[in-house]
Amino acid sequence: MEGGGRVSWMKYGSAVSLFVVLLAIWFRSPQRAGLDDRLDAVLSSLLRAERKVGMNNVARPKVAIGFGGCVDLIVDGVSLLKKIGLPATDQPLHHNYLENPEHLAQSFAYFFAPGAAAERFMLNDTLFSELVEGARDLPGNRWAVGGNAPVMASRMATEGCDVLLGGSFSPDFTDVLSQRITVAGNAVEEPDIHLILEYPSGASWGRYTSRRANRYIIHSDDHNPYLASMEDFATKLADFDPDLVVVGGLQMMDNFPFQFGERDALLSRLADLLTSSSPPIGIHFEMASFVEESIMEDLLKYVIPHADSLGMNEQELPNLLSLLKGSNITVLSDPNPRVATVLDQMREVYRILNQLHKDTIAQSEADGTEAQVKPLTRLHVHTLAFQAMIVTRGSKWKNTMSATAKASLTANRHVCGSNDIDPSKARLIMDDSFSISRQEGSQRIPLQETRPVSCWYEEDYEICVAPVLVCTEVFQTAGGGDNISAAGLVLQI
Repeated sequence: MEGGGRVSWMKYGSAVSLFVVLLAIWFRSPQRAGLDDRLDAVLSSLLRAERKVGMNNVARPKVAIGFGGCVDLIVDGVSLLKKIGLPATDQPLHHNYLENPEHLAQSFAYFFAPGAAAERFMLNDTLFSELVEGARDLPGNRWAVGGNAPVMASRMATEGCDVLLGGSFSPDFTDVLSQRITVAGNAVEEPDIHLILEYPSGASWGRYTSRRANRYIIHSDDHNPYLASMEDFATKLADFDPDLVVVGGLQMMDNFPFQFGERDALLSRLADLLTSSSPPIGIHFEMASFVEESIMEDLLKYVIPHADSLGMNEQELPNLLSLLKGSNITVLSDPNPRVATVLDQMREVYRILNQLHKDTIAQSEADGTEAQVKPLTRLHVHTLAFQAMIVTRGSKWKNTMSATAKASLTANRHVCGSNDIDPSKARLIMDDSFSISRQEGSQRIPLQETRPVSCWYEEDYEICVAPVLVCTEVFQTAGGGDNISAAGLVLQI
């Protein structure tokens, strides 16, 4: 009897447990249900906005992208530091470049706690090799095609573009690229390796806890800083006849030990290449993590005046603005800025660069010369919580609303590692409403689930802002900005 009673009780207990679970699902909290419904509505609306502009029955856009590329070795950053026996430092410090383990620990801690993206050149080849060997043996490591240019090229090829890619790659590297990508550049036996130290939100390293998921990149390149593919790229560019030229990867020059005058000569050749292209062709420059003031000044001289489109993240925007205003470089900024703050910074960058353009044109007319410079007509800033674009009215850039939506969706797709977006693995961290400026009395715009991309006109430009469905189960953050920028550009050329 006892045994039979126990079995009956166990069956009864199982039934009760099942009933409780079903009851919990049936009567789930209205707050949770409302949140799920809201995410579904925002996702559906963003997808509709993205699909509003299709590429069917249209000639495939042609995009030329340079320069360089690498093989990314992606690992859990904290696990690697523990594996090589590098303890958490008590002194987070910024370093322009890395020379020893202490520099690495201090620099990693500096960016890890706020969850800010960073990329640093390692001058110590021996230490870099030891880190790579340690990463090779770490469980869960992954190899991937890396570098701004190849990552943007791969995204644009996936989205339906034909691409000319300038870079020096190994045959194995070239074999994994899309058939829509044509490589311009000499083959190399050993590609540069970039070590990607990823970490999730809430990760711990000693007394530090990351505020958001991000990555710290270490490189010690031999080929990329020299823009080795530029000559072949320039030769093939005319015959390729692109709709858009994209320049990225120039951060590989940051703090690299060039001989005197080498970098200046390389960037001067790049400026000649950009000015040789037909004026109607758009030129996009993808910013990155720059910490050396002299290279930022070189970019303002040789690259930015020839680009009519710029792409950057929430760290790179205030960095550029600070330099434009005559201040020092801003190494670390708020990793989760408010919309109003970003929009004000974007307006200021737009205004200053276009004033510099007008001044250059006026000076050239006074001198009786021709200035081959372009006004800035497109500015795209990608942050964890939202996408923001400024596009000049009447410029060549089209479909701004749909492009902003696509950039937002691509952020989730890349970070989650899936083309299908799962709302249960996402959250909205953008405010329910935002001010369009930090100026007192500025208009507030509510986030509408059925029309989540907010667009409006100011002065001579349109602004669009879209929330990001932030991925909560991170697969990879590295390459996020390149994928987002490339996806946004696809619908605008």
